[in-house]
Amino acid sequence: MNRSRLEPLGVPESDYGYAADAENTPRRDPNAMDRWLVRQITSKLGESPVRIALWNDPDITPRDRTVLMRIRDPGALWQLVVNPELHFGDLYSAGRIDVRGDLLVLLNEAYRYTTENKALATWLARSRRLAAPDLSEARRNIHHHYDISNDFYELWLDREALQYTCAYYAEQSMTIEQAQQAKMHHVCRKLQLKPGETVVEAGGGWGGFALFMAKNYGARVRSFNISKEQIEHARAWAVREGLQDAVEFVEDDYRNMTGTYDAFVSIGMLEHVGAGNYRLLGQLMKRSLAPEGRGLVHSIGRDNPAPLNPWIDKRIFPGAYPPTLREMMELFEPNELSVLDVENIRLHYAKTLEAWLERYEENVEAVRSMFDEPFVRAWRLYLTGSIAAFVRGKLQLFQVLFARSGMNRIPWTRANVYTQGD
Repeated sequence: MNRSRLEPLGVPESDYGYAADAENTPRRDPNAMDRWLVRQITSKLGESPVRIALWNDPDITPRDRTVLMRIRDPGALWQLVVNPELHFGDLYSAGRIDVRGDLLVLLNEAYRYTTENKALATWLARSRRLAAPDLSEARRNIHHHYDISNDFYELWLDREALQYTCAYYAEQSMTIEQAQQAKMHHVCRKLQLKPGETVVEAGGGWGGFALFMAKNYGARVRSFNISKEQIEHARAWAVREGLQDAVEFVEDDYRNMTGTYDAFVSIGMLEHVGAGNYRLLGQLMKRSLAPEGRGLVHSIGRDNPAPLNPWIDKRIFPGAYPPTLREMMELFEPNELSVLDVENIRLHYAKTLEAWLERYEENVEAVRSMFDEPFVRAWRLYLTGSIAAFVRGKLQLFQVLFARSGMNRIPWTRANVYTQGD
């Protein structure tokens, strides 16, 4: 295998121990302590569809919504008990924990089991609130997650705009392509974009939204991004669409944005900024807006401060922190920016993730050929766990519309946002 394929996940092959090698092959039968540890887990689960089997227990087929979680070696059992939020992901990815039945059911139950240590969670959340990653750290974090392979993301994201952010299901029967188009219209209506207006975008992904604004609203867009692979993809896409004169893709950090624009937009970037940089970002937002400019920040968030799941932080999204609305106000309040509208569309993100996971599974053999089995399992777990987090309200999705204080170019009602026919 090409080892470079493993590097974005940040886990050497030896860390996974995926194969049933000598180290992970059980050399003894489960003892009384093993059984006692399992009883501690099941007692906290209470009435639950989850059944736990140890390495030498007979195989059974789950019934109805019952889920069988098999722990394949004694070391995996101890790791699971000591720190389930951190270790479950690696153990599942490595095949040292197997799941038969609906993985989403198991993860929903896991939220009931993993009652957080409040003192530790408070300290970790505070450390994340104070975090202010510099440019080099930001580049490392973005490279880890986004520069895996454009081909990988194209397998399971929408096929029209390649949006790796929450879609907007104006109608629940929409396809993922239709819902992502609806999301982009939803944002553009909130921003009241008009032909000929200028837009600066902080964190542009593969370029789909910048091109959408130019093509559908006649905007002129500058889009900043530090992902080399995404920028290259976006520039080539602009040429194919004949929009290279309307959209400029800048391979640079948001901190280096210059110019004044009619609109500022950031879709799915705030999670990577670090709350210690919010005031600085707010200053840049204010500086970039024309007197009647408008802006919108679209971000995963939380109801209460808490760190990201430690396994996701370690393996999938290093350095990410989903802020509360109160924490997001550090963007606006110190910088004389007025909040015009706040919308929470978290269930739309759960539905978006369901569509992504379905498409991921449809293309799982292609993913396996690009990477390996631990990668396949890790990303299945990440997508499924994210569905559970949004359904249970552990994560939110905030859209915050803002402008300079005193700007009166404000719609009298929200009717413009919900115009149909796009």
